[in-house]
Amino acid sequence: MTQFLIRCFIKRPDDVKDAAVRTAYGNLASLVGMACNILLCIGKLLAGTLFGSIAIMADALNNLSDASSNVVSLIGFRLAAKAPDAEHPYGHARYEYLAGLVVSVTILAIGLSLLKESALKVLHPTPVAFSWLSIGVLAASILVKLWLSGFNRAVGKKINSETLMATAADSRNDVLTTGAVLLSTILCSLTGYGIMDGIMGVGVAAFILWSGWGLVMDTLSPLLGESPSPELVEHIERTVMSYPGVLGMHDLMVHDYGPGHQFASLHVEFPAETDPLTAHDVIDNIENDFLKKDRLQVTIHYDPIVTADASVGVLRARLQEHARQLDPQLSIHDLRIVPGDSHTNVLFDLVFPAGYTGDIDQMLAKMCQFVKEQDPKYCCVVKVEQSYASALPDKK
Repeated sequence: MTQFLIRCFIKRPDDVKDAAVRTAYGNLASLVGMACNILLCIGKLLAGTLFGSIAIMADALNNLSDASSNVVSLIGFRLAAKAPDAEHPYGHARYEYLAGLVVSVTILAIGLSLLKESALKVLHPTPVAFSWLSIGVLAASILVKLWLSGFNRAVGKKINSETLMATAADSRNDVLTTGAVLLSTILCSLTGYGIMDGIMGVGVAAFILWSGWGLVMDTLSPLLGESPSPELVEHIERTVMSYPGVLGMHDLMVHDYGPGHQFASLHVEFPAETDPLTAHDVIDNIENDFLKKDRLQVTIHYDPIVTADASVGVLRARLQEHARQLDPQLSIHDLRIVPGDSHTNVLFDLVFPAGYTGDIDQMLAKMCQFVKEQDPKYCCVVKVEQSYASALPDKK
C-alpha cells in the first residue's frame, strides 16, 4: 500500500533531495495520517458514547490529537517549502520544527484534560457495557495504527524527516495505548469492576503526557541549536580528508535552519609549501561537491601548516598526545613556533568540548608546563576554544 500511494501521488519519487519532492512526501504522509485518525476518532467516540467507556473515549481524543498533529504538520511542510526572501535569506524550513512544537504542546494539553476526566472516573466508577462492536473498533484501530507506523517510518527514512519518524513512533505507541484500552474493556466485562476503565484511562493520559513531553524536548532541541549528529560530523571529516593535499580539519560548525537547509563552516589544513592557488582550487571543489551531493552549503577557511620544519611536527605530535593523556576529549591545532632573541613563542589552540566539566585552568597550566619542559626558552601562548561538533567514537 505504501509504495502504491507513493507511485500515485509523488512525481520523481527517487529525487528526495529536491525540495518539491520532499514537500510532496510530507504532504502525502500528513493527509493519509489525517484521514486515518479522523475515521478512528469517529468510530471510537461512537463506541465509547454508546457503551459508556471513558477509556475508549480517551483513546478517541488521542486520535483526534493525532489528526490535529497531521494538520499542523501539513501546514508546517507547506510553510517550510517557501523560498528564501530578503527577510529570511536562509529559507523557512524551521517552520517544520515550529509545527512539531505546536503539536507537542497540544498533546500535553489533551493529556492533562484526559487525566482529569479519568481520575474522576476512578473516584466515581460507572459500569461499562461490553460490546463486540467496541472490541472490533479497537482491534481495527490497532491494525490501522500498525500500518500508519510502518508508512510514516518508510516515508520518514526516504526523505530523512525527523518529524515523520517521530510520527511513526507515536503511531507505534498508539498501538500500545489502544491495546491497554482493549484490555480494560475485557477486564471490566469479566470482573465487573468499572474502576478498571478509569485506571486504564489514567494510564492512557499519563502515556500521552509522557510522549508529549518527549516531543516537546525533541522539537525544541534543533530550535535551540543542537550539535550536529556524530554521523554527519564523521561524513564531513571523511569527505574532506579524501581530497588531495589535505592534512586535517578543525573548527567545524553546523547551523541547522530546518530539514534540507544546513550550513557548515570549517578550517582545512594544507602544507604551507602548497601553492595557494592549488589549495584554493581544492577548497572550491570540496565546497561545490558538498553542495551538489549533500545539499550542504560549506564555507572553508584555509590553514597553512608548516611541514618542512621537523621540530614543529615533533612538537605538534607531542602536544597532541599529551592533551589526550590529560583528557581524551582535548585536542590542539594551529601550532606555530615564533623564535625571538630571548624566548620562543609557541602558539596553538587548545579545544575543549561544549559543557566541559573539568578544570580548564588546570589543563591549560599543565599544557604550558609541558611546553616549557620541551625547551626552557619556549613561552606558551594558548587560545582556548570550544568544540561545536563531535564525531562517532573510535571503535576498538
